[in-house]
Amino acid sequence: MIVGIDLGTTNSLVAVWQDGHAVIIPNSLGHHLTPSCVSLDDNGDVLVGLAARDRMLSHPSQTAALFKRYMGTQHEVRLGKRVFRPEELSSLILKSLKADAEHYLGQPVTEAIITVPAYFNDVQRKATKLAGELAGLKVERLLNEPTAAALAYGLHQGGDDSQFLVLDLGGGTFDISILEMFSGVMEVRATAGDNHLGGEDFVDALVQAFLDREATKAAIKRDKLQPHQMALLNSEAERVKRELTSSEQAMFRYVDGDTSLEWTVDNAEFEKITAPLLKRLREPVERAMRDAGLRVADLQEIVLVGGATRMPIVHRLVAKMMGRFPRRDVHPDEAIVIGAAVQAGLKMQDAALDDVVMTDVCPYTLGVEVAEKNNLGQYRHGIFLPVIERNTVIPASRSHPISPLNDEQKVVALRIFQGESREVKDNVLLGSLDVTLPSAKESNGWRDVDVRFTYDLNGLIEVEATVLATQQRYALVIEQTPGAMTTQEIAHSLEKLANLKISPREQAENKALLARLGRLYQQMLGQERQIVSDWTRVFENALETQEPRAIQQVREQLSGYADQLEGRPVL
Repeated sequence: MIVGIDLGTTNSLVAVWQDGHAVIIPNSLGHHLTPSCVSLDDNGDVLVGLAARDRMLSHPSQTAALFKRYMGTQHEVRLGKRVFRPEELSSLILKSLKADAEHYLGQPVTEAIITVPAYFNDVQRKATKLAGELAGLKVERLLNEPTAAALAYGLHQGGDDSQFLVLDLGGGTFDISILEMFSGVMEVRATAGDNHLGGEDFVDALVQAFLDREATKAAIKRDKLQPHQMALLNSEAERVKRELTSSEQAMFRYVDGDTSLEWTVDNAEFEKITAPLLKRLREPVERAMRDAGLRVADLQEIVLVGGATRMPIVHRLVAKMMGRFPRRDVHPDEAIVIGAAVQAGLKMQDAALDDVVMTDVCPYTLGVEVAEKNNLGQYRHGIFLPVIERNTVIPASRSHPISPLNDEQKVVALRIFQGESREVKDNVLLGSLDVTLPSAKESNGWRDVDVRFTYDLNGLIEVEATVLATQQRYALVIEQTPGAMTTQEIAHSLEKLANLKISPREQAENKALLARLGRLYQQMLGQERQIVSDWTRVFENALETQEPRAIQQVREQLSGYADQLEGRPVL
């Protein structure tokens, strides 16, 4: 069974293609969204999802979020006494989604289509694939998120010769894709984006504005805040951001001990605060349009996906840039996973999807370092020679001949880069390969090397260098890329994760409510705090009875009370 998974920065989802349509699978709490958070409880058990997210406030040193932003890097996260890499934390999210899918489907789930930001580089894609493998999944394909969104909107069922733009602004990443439908083929014409721009940045901008405007009155400085104080600020800023999607203004309240501050912010002020972020949204859109060689009038559809596109300031910006209102009729949080399920259906060759062919593009230019000669006959090193240009349709294979600098040179040291800068120092080094050359006498002076790059549908790269005189081939396996895990590290991670005690799925609702009550206790004061304390005691007493029906009845009652106290459902 193949499932589609949206492994998101803020929330993750899993779906399956059944009976000719995508079905989003609920988690153990009955929600479609599983927060991309991991926490260790006091017993060392792993909590994933809502229970972990609610512990961000009460147990920040034992809880992790936003780790997708560090995929493919050496970044490590400490939870209590344990240290995790982003791939390992992501694998715990994927393992939880896998368990939800198996419970729903009643059969083992072994394969998955996992979505990634279109602008993820080779290292980040490999890290995502590795996370799937650590979770016990065979990753059939990594699907670009905007392409998945296009599938969710059914744009692959539109007429020929139609172009459309998909803008995907999630919790932590921003992607633009321009796609074209012709003769049953959906082709990505261009892609651009920013891997460090998302809804969380708008939250952070609100936090910083609050600290600048109000917190200085109480002598509060950001670099002096404790983890629980930052978690409290982020939680409140997230609430304010959401409230501004449906209201003209919202009240930012910060209560910690004897400190109580309030700040009223409206949409106009919010737009002013986030102006630098909105500018960063414009640039990739303009770049993708230039790369595709299109004008706004050439686009048949403009589609918004990703939870952060709910913000009115984003909707207004896109409408102003494009001169028309964009579509957002598919649930922005669910569009990506629906598209992943459609792709899973394609993979399973479902009859309803037989006629669709998907193509994608290389998001970054790939090439090698060379030296070039100036007018004085001197060589300047560190110049980037593109072999596969960005936005080349994949799968793709391109080659380019290179020559040694002189007849005495015995080895060509190929250094492989990705990026858009003319100088390699500003690009990302992917790997290196030494190619041994025959002597000038042995090769009759013909010492060129043919360098071939092959980029597959998963966005993974193979490099082959062939000495033309001897046809000797050298293959590049990029294992030591900055941030990539070695074989030994992967084996160690598998052993470490196998030894972790995962909180049982049937206890998820109880763990989630306890974590929520713990968060509410920290957030509330006075009588409301005492009420939450009483609720917690009542629920703990119910758990001690070990009577499932009694526990369920108390849990449902207290969840309703908690919803009323917060003024909104938890998701």
